[in-house]
Amino acid sequence: MRVVIARFPFDLLKTEVQDAMKGIKPEPVTGESVLIGRRHYPVKQVGEIITRQDRRDFSAGEVTRALSRLGFVCRPAAALVPPTALTPLETASALLGHPARA
Repeated sequence: MRVVIARFPFDLLKTEVQDAMKGIKPEPVTGESVLIGRRHYPVKQVGEIITRQDRRDFSAGEVTRALSRLGFVCRPAAALVPPTALTPLETASALLGHPARA
C-alpha cells in the first residue's frame, strides 16, 4: 500500500513492517504507540526504521495514519496516562457506593 511520510511516498506491506521490526527492542513508550506482534513500539521508532529517515523529519501522526492504514493497532498518547490514584476517603466512599465529600 502506498503511504506518504515526510512528503515521501513509500510502498509498504504489513509483513514488511513486521519483518523490519523483528529483533528490534522497543524503546520506552512516552507518546503514541503501535502494537507489532506482541510488543508496543513508539511510532517514531517504527517510522525511523521503515523510512530510514531522522525522527525529526516526520510527525507521529503521519506514521500513525500510515500504520493504521496497514492494519496495525495504534494507541494515542492519552491512553498511556495511568489513572490518578484515589485517596483512602475516596476509595472507602466508592466501596460504600456514595461519593466522597470534602
